[in-house]
Amino acid sequence: MKKIIPILFILYLFCTESNAQLYSRAIGIRGGLTSGFEYRFYADDINSYKILVSARCHGAQVGVLKEFHQYDLFDFSDHLVFIYGIGVHAGYERWQKRYHEFNYTWYDPRTSFVTGLDGLAAIEYNFYEVPVSAGFEVKPFFNVLGRKTFDVQLFDFAFTLKYLF
Repeated sequence: MKKIIPILFILYLFCTESNAQLYSRAIGIRGGLTSGFEYRFYADDINSYKILVSARCHGAQVGVLKEFHQYDLFDFSDHLVFIYGIGVHAGYERWQKRYHEFNYTWYDPRTSFVTGLDGLAAIEYNFYEVPVSAGFEVKPFFNVLGRKTFDVQLFDFAFTLKYLF
């Protein structure tokens, strides 16, 4: 019995450390101006691709981003990862155009196709004890088509929470 407990403890430590780096995908939620669900798959240790299904401006969008991971940027923690990337998005947005004439106001509902470019800069904290990561990111976007022909949003901040598997 005295030999079994140390062996189980060593196996536990070995399994915990080896499973921390074996994830190849992640699924999570994003809460911010562009809120939604995201799916990430890792091409290797420093490259990944993200698919983001989100809601913004009373519409829905799908975005695809190529991400690059830097693990050694912060000396004080191995759990912090800096992520940056670029991608595209497409979807639709809705709004109401207001008309006013002779003390009468009416609204005309409008819908428009939207597409554009995305950027990404994020910091994620990976919990190696459990397969979860939490992060804070900024995803500036540039709409080429949409309600406005050229629309730039530099401050699309969000918190993310992902399950790694």
